[in-house]
Amino acid sequence: MRIQVDRERCVGAGMCVLTAPEVFGQDEEDGRVRLLDPEPAGIGDAAQVCPAAAITADG
Repeated sequence: MRIQVDRERCVGAGMCVLTAPEVFGQDEEDGRVRLLDPEPAGIGDAAQVCPAAAITADG
């Protein structure tokens, strides 16, 4: 699975971090998503719970 995040679209809600903390983090300065693992085994519901639709998963 390949994950991509759109930091410009991110609103910093942190739902991705709560759902998959091993894959996503939040930037200390602006609170936007940071991708920790671009090819994880899975991300659970992180893409679905993102209010800004800033996460896409292929595969």
